[in-house]
Amino acid sequence: MASVLVAPARTRDGEDVVLKVQEPHRESEHEAEALRLWDGDGAIRLLDEEPEEHALLLERCVPGTPLSTAGAETALEVFVELLPRLWKPAGSPFRLLTAEAAWWADSLEPTWERFGRPFERKLLDAALEALRELPPTQGPQVLLHQDLHGDNVLAAQREPWLAIDPKPLAGEREFGIAPIVRSRELGHSRTEVLGRFDRLVSDLSLDRERARGWTIGQTIAWAFDGEHVAMHADVARWLVEAS
Repeated sequence: MASVLVAPARTRDGEDVVLKVQEPHRESEHEAEALRLWDGDGAIRLLDEEPEEHALLLERCVPGTPLSTAGAETALEVFVELLPRLWKPAGSPFRLLTAEAAWWADSLEPTWERFGRPFERKLLDAALEALRELPPTQGPQVLLHQDLHGDNVLAAQREPWLAIDPKPLAGEREFGIAPIVRSRELGHSRTEVLGRFDRLVSDLSLDRERARGWTIGQTIAWAFDGEHVAMHADVARWLVEAS
C-alpha cells in the first residue's frame, strides 16, 4: 500500500482546506482528473495540484463525519442519489475497466496460490469468469469510483455528503456498486450484503447479473491484502450462492 499524507491546512485567505500528498500508485492514477471532471458535483473539489510533488489541495469537508456513521438505511439512500451524479461520461485519460479487469485476471490465480489458497476454488473461478467475459460487452463508459464505501463519503456544508478519495476507472455503471455491496461498515452478514446488492440494483436500474459478476470479480481481486481476505471471500461466496 502506497503511503499517503492527509493534513488540514489553511490558505492565505483563511480558507480551511486539505493537503494530500501520496506516493504514486495504480489505483490513484488520475485522481486529480477525476475530481476535475466531477467539479464538485457530489464530490470534493480540487482546488490546486502540484503534479511533480504528487500533491493535491482539496476542499475540506466540515464536519467530515463518515457516511458509515449515519446507519445503513441512510447510507443506501445517499448512495442511490450520489452514484448517478458521479457516473459522468468518461474515457481518456482514465484507465479502462477493460484493461484493469485483464490485469486482475492475469494475476488472480498466482496470487491465490501464493497466499495458500485462502478460499475455495469456486470463488476464484467465478471471479475469473466475470473478469474475462464481462469487459467486451459493457454499456456506456462512465467515471467509476472503485473504492466508494461508507468511509469515503463525508458530511459537508456545501452539500450534505461529498465523495472523497477517488480511485478512478472508466467503465460501465454495473461495476460501480461493488465497493458499496462489500462495505463492511454498513454491516457484514449474508442478509445485509445481499440486501444492499438488491436495493442498489433495483433503485439504480442496473443489470443484476452484470453487477453481480463485477462485484465478485473486484471483491476477489482486492482480497489479498492480509486484512480483508476472509470478509471479501464471504461477500463473493454469498453472491455466488445467490445466483
